[in-house]
Amino acid sequence: MMIKPSIEQLTKGQINRYELVIATSKVARAVTDEYVEQREKADKLVATKQTDKTVAALIDEDLRDKKAVENAVWRLYDGTFKVKG
Repeated sequence: MMIKPSIEQLTKGQINRYELVIATSKVARAVTDEYVEQREKADKLVATKQTDKTVAALIDEDLRDKKAVENAVWRLYDGTFKVKG
């Protein structure tokens, strides 16, 4: 399955594919770190019974349900992260 937006939409003719791959991998790592942080906080809250929600309910839906690379691509596309060319 291809992830949308396309490479052309992401690069906008300003960066090459290699730069896009490197940027996507760095953003995916940041997304993974964000998920781990939220998961650790959720685990602590559930373990100490400070909430009646499940661990999954305490984690951001995008982080929980989508792959890190898909989140990274969309964050690059919407401008949350920028590629330095």
